[in-house]
Amino acid sequence: MDDKLLFAVFIGVFLFFYFVPQQGMVEGALYGGLVMSQDYARLHVLTCLVPAFFIAGAITVLLKKDVVLKYLGAKANRAVSYGVASVSGAILAVCSCTVLPLFAGIWKRGAGLGPAITFLYSGPAINIAAIFLTASVLGFQLGAARAATAIVLSIAIGLSMEFLFRHEKNEGERGEIVQAEGKPVGLRLAAIFISVQILFLVVNGLQIDSSLKLAAFALIIAAVAYMALYRLTREQAKEWLLETWSLSKTLLPVLFIGVFIAGAIGAVLPGEIVAAYLGGNGLGANFFASIAGAFMYFATLTEVPIIQALMAKGMGAGPSLALLLAGPSLSLPSMLVIGRILGHRKTAAYVALVVVFSTIAGMAYGMVA
Repeated sequence: MDDKLLFAVFIGVFLFFYFVPQQGMVEGALYGGLVMSQDYARLHVLTCLVPAFFIAGAITVLLKKDVVLKYLGAKANRAVSYGVASVSGAILAVCSCTVLPLFAGIWKRGAGLGPAITFLYSGPAINIAAIFLTASVLGFQLGAARAATAIVLSIAIGLSMEFLFRHEKNEGERGEIVQAEGKPVGLRLAAIFISVQILFLVVNGLQIDSSLKLAAFALIIAAVAYMALYRLTREQAKEWLLETWSLSKTLLPVLFIGVFIAGAIGAVLPGEIVAAYLGGNGLGANFFASIAGAFMYFATLTEVPIIQALMAKGMGAGPSLALLLAGPSLSLPSMLVIGRILGHRKTAAYVALVVVFSTIAGMAYGMVA
């Protein structure tokens, strides 16, 4: 991990604990950070993050660069690249952190900045399970508004990032990922191999009997193992595993630092104060909802009951949508990891765009809701 990042995290944690005035809050923050880290490891690592890292490794090593450039490259047809990127996350029940390895995979493989950012934002925001849960719990109107607005915002944010950094090097100038030597991987085999692994994330998001889900997991793992052993060459399988390990050791430590900090902050932040700032549909309420959503960590689907509780305390319709748009797509842990992938300037611009567009969308929805 970068020494500057570690130093910044240390200083931030030190200042937070040093200036906490109430006795017992430090203990509460530490406990909250440990609980969230434990829950995250137990609920998300094996069934979400690990499969995502394997998928990202397969994308990086097996998927031909010209295929990625054709659909998601900076020179690809914009209607195609942004259209594909904005809806491709609909079937994946991923959170703001689980989508990161997938984003890293397509970015390393040559995707343009705009389409890659569109996928990064839309993946957690428009998965089918979250949209249906939002509509059933919070109402059809809010569920439909979330789905439509998330797609529009993902494209707007991607186009904005492409414009802001239009003078920087394009995907052709980034480091080339060299595929394993030997027999090249056919597009059909690569697509099947990646799709079967994506199916793991799809099954994980289904609300089905646990025994049935475990049986599906076993079949998927067996199919992936068979293809790795008998359809890929030894060199290709080795490169896939090495790339998966490289992504894991780069992203996981930063991710867990962010999860701990988010848990610590959430433990000492009174819900009454948050609800008080989210009442009405004004600029301040929507902006606060977007900021809070951007820094809080929402596990997949958990944003819905949280917003339901805040709405019961008086949160307005506009801030509800703003929180739904900013929360699942960003979090403090994801910001740290995106910074490692894109650099701090692009990450800061992305966070600012998410907050601004979510605020605008929330205000617009609040006027008509």
